[in-house]
Amino acid sequence: MKLTVLGSGSTGNAVLIVAGETRVLVDAGMSAKETVRRLALMGEDAARLDGVIITHEHGDHAGGLRVLLKSLSCPVYISGQTREAYIGERHGVSNDEPRKRSDVLRDRVEEIESSRDFRIGAIDFHPFTVPHDAADNFGFTATHAGVKVATLMDFGCITTLITERLRGCAAIVIESNHSRDMLKACAVYPWELKQRILSRTGHLSNEDVAVWLREGFDGAARHIVLAHLSQRANNPYVAQLTAESALHERAPLFRAETQITLSHPKEPTPWIEF
Repeated sequence: MKLTVLGSGSTGNAVLIVAGETRVLVDAGMSAKETVRRLALMGEDAARLDGVIITHEHGDHAGGLRVLLKSLSCPVYISGQTREAYIGERHGVSNDEPRKRSDVLRDRVEEIESSRDFRIGAIDFHPFTVPHDAADNFGFTATHAGVKVATLMDFGCITTLITERLRGCAAIVIESNHSRDMLKACAVYPWELKQRILSRTGHLSNEDVAVWLREGFDGAARHIVLAHLSQRANNPYVAQLTAESALHERAPLFRAETQITLSHPKEPTPWIEF
């Protein structure tokens, strides 16, 4: 089993998970051309995908789906609420985009639920609800041959459910969106946007990740990938240093041998293999 974050940030998010002959794309927020290019960079062919999972309807997670599906034969795994929100999305799209989205999804959807397990090929997916201002956003753990990995982005706070689901993972892709101080000082963001990001249904901060690493993380994961870093309200090295410092601050009996990896908006991460 292995995974790579093909790209992550406000310009688009996508993760590839591979187990045996099964290949699953998680989210399609980049352009179709860029998604195919980055798959090729990692030695993968988009035509071999067994499924595309859409975690929620926001453009940086689903904006490239319609065009990408034209070159794929695999189904889309999406919840009913997210499908309706995706089709009905009006912000920043043309007037005929909802019709095009509805047409391309016809006979291509495997409807899932954010609280019901499902399987794609050799991988079992275990979704769980995360707090975000979307119709039905979820994170999930994915298991194959006894190995469990997790990916979760776009959520405003770490709940008890999230903490429990992340236990026993070999790798975790988790949002570390902003530095609170950098966000508050960001001159280009209006106060209303800052309030949304800082809310419990907004985005997770570096500081929130640090608290979880010190107090809620079980220490099992050998790899943690920080994802969805803001290009205006964060600095990759600040995010990495904050996370690594939190790991060092854990009580001596609970020290974790965990590697912190940064994802990037313009290039894939190296394969993380198990």
